[in-house]
Amino acid sequence: MIASRTLSAIGAAAPAPGGRLSSGKEVNNKMTRLYALISSLFARDEEGQGLAEYALILALIAILAIVALIFLGGQVSKVLSTVGSSI
Repeated sequence: MIASRTLSAIGAAAPAPGGRLSSGKEVNNKMTRLYALISSLFARDEEGQGLAEYALILALIAILAIVALIFLGGQVSKVLSTVGSSI
């Protein structure tokens, strides 16, 4: 939406018939609007940041669980066999 705006839509300065701009204040105002437009094009949207952090935490927990099962798998299997045979 913002990217489709042209310089004329934000009021970019057009030279007067003599080749000069009308006033320094007007140029400053138009440059400020141009800067705001360009910076809004590169502004970051951080809505998905929280979701990405939760996904990283979940991945870390899954990796730790897999490593723990690899190293403790034999002992867990013995405990589960003992519990299963007692039932």
